[in-house]
Amino acid sequence: MVTFSILLPFTPARPEQVLPFAALVQWSNAHRLWQGQSVLVEPHQAFAYAAASGFRIPVGTGVTLMPLRHPYEAALQARSLAVVTGHPAVAGYGPGAAVFQSSLLGSPYASPLTAAREYLTAVRGVLDNTAPYLAGEYVHLRNDLPPLPAPPVEVGLGVLRPAMARLAGEIADVAITWLTPASYLRDVVVPALREGAVRASRPVPRLVAMVPLALAGPDRDPAAIALAGNAGHLRLPHYTDMLRRAGIEVDADDPVSGARALVRGRAFLSGDTAELAAALTEYQTAGVDEIVLNVTGVCQQYGAAAALTELETILDGVTA
Repeated sequence: MVTFSILLPFTPARPEQVLPFAALVQWSNAHRLWQGQSVLVEPHQAFAYAAASGFRIPVGTGVTLMPLRHPYEAALQARSLAVVTGHPAVAGYGPGAAVFQSSLLGSPYASPLTAAREYLTAVRGVLDNTAPYLAGEYVHLRNDLPPLPAPPVEVGLGVLRPAMARLAGEIADVAITWLTPASYLRDVVVPALREGAVRASRPVPRLVAMVPLALAGPDRDPAAIALAGNAGHLRLPHYTDMLRRAGIEVDADDPVSGARALVRGRAFLSGDTAELAAALTEYQTAGVDEIVLNVTGVCQQYGAAAALTELETILDGVTA
């Protein structure tokens, strides 16, 4: 059975901005509150603030960027989040864009796949206390965490293309996607996850899809909302390559046309609640286990209050 969660639709500048969305998860049928990477208020600390404010809810990071922290610190933060919230947590990681890697590391990962393999292996080993001694190309680790009773942590990997999906099938608990049409998940990502899982003789990881969407309205331009929420992604090579593989022609130098292509290609969903519910059913049929409602574009266009109301309305329509 698919579950529905919500994404915090903005980068918070103050931790109290998270609270209305945490409250929505606590009081609705939403399963989990997710945050992407932030370099304003750090996501783990924002979630801890919400828990201390009375909203101890399931949370997930989707995804935090590997160059920002050593995997030992990543495991410590993830376990601390599970302890603070009192719920199982999802700790999702990804290498980030090459330009971001270079800005922090001096040069991009020569092999993002190897870097991700080493990173997730180290995080999982630290969390499990399974002698996580690793002298890899990107990760050096000779330490573990002291035992501490805590809810479990699922280690996730951000996935866009088949090679990373196969790796997730081998080593991750959760594969996390963003801006991926249901047809692409069905035809490309899910088979690659299964291939990797078979190769490693392990269960197929859960699939979480962050789905950008908005309610239709007479004063609303879906392409403008899609652009507001995804302009940055439409300029990044790994996203444009994924979208082209999905049959959506985009040009990194023309994000306006790219946003229109997102709507045509159903990477961005728009419609009334019944139409959105039907479109989201395609994600469930494709093999998605958790659908994360992403109204970032609505938030950018109309503000956080409108985004919160939008999430309430969509949740009522899809979880009734």
